[in-house]
Amino acid sequence: MFDLGWTELMVIGVVALIVVGPKDLPVLFRNVGRFVGKAKGMAREFSRAMNDAADETGVNDIAKGLKAAANPMNTAMDGVKQAAQDMAKSIDPTKFDPDSETGKLAAERAEDAKKIQAATARAAADRKAREAAEAQAKAAEAEAALAAPDTPTTPESETKT
Repeated sequence: MFDLGWTELMVIGVVALIVVGPKDLPVLFRNVGRFVGKAKGMAREFSRAMNDAADETGVNDIAKGLKAAANPMNTAMDGVKQAAQDMAKSIDPTKFDPDSETGKLAAERAEDAKKIQAATARAAADRKAREAAEAQAKAAEAEAALAAPDTPTTPESETKT
């Protein structure tokens, strides 16, 4: 804004410290900060008002026209990109004519997707059931091992008794 460097800011700070004093310096900086904030807010509001006035009078349309005249290739490519994006957004598989070939393919794909989802869900449920059964079996083995008395099963102990 004022194009001040670090050295200029340092000089201003030292002068302010000498003139105002260390006791009132924070109050001065707070007031300066408020003033700068208000000035930025007024500048932002002024800029917004100018942009709104330009929109109302059609200056932006003229600027677009000049841009298109200056670089027609980029303007044409921007139009093509925008049309492609609009077309991609508007495609909905449920809006096809059901009697057309595209509609039949869309219905077939939707049905296949449902079958795949059902098969995947069934496989996941089977896997979870199998894992649960394995976990139950391991838990039963662990409980049986804890419940059994601790007797050595070596052949030496069997011959001594």
